[in-house]
Amino acid sequence: MAVVIWIGAAISLLGLAGIIGCVITVVRGRRQGLDDAAMRARLQKVVAWNLGSLMTSAVGLAMVVVGVILS
Repeated sequence: MAVVIWIGAAISLLGLAGIIGCVITVVRGRRQGLDDAAMRARLQKVVAWNLGSLMTSAVGLAMVVVGVILS
């Protein structure tokens, strides 16, 4: 079951990288001084990526928990 733990950790880190990417995208948008409409359009895209990354991270953590329980 150690393989499930390591795969789950890798998936969780992938989700974490996606969340960090979302934060970087928003910070860059704020620094560019975009107008309200452009910022809203950017944030709508980021929200979708953020939810996907959060789900990926949660699935990875669930795999880690299952691997630990079965060990």
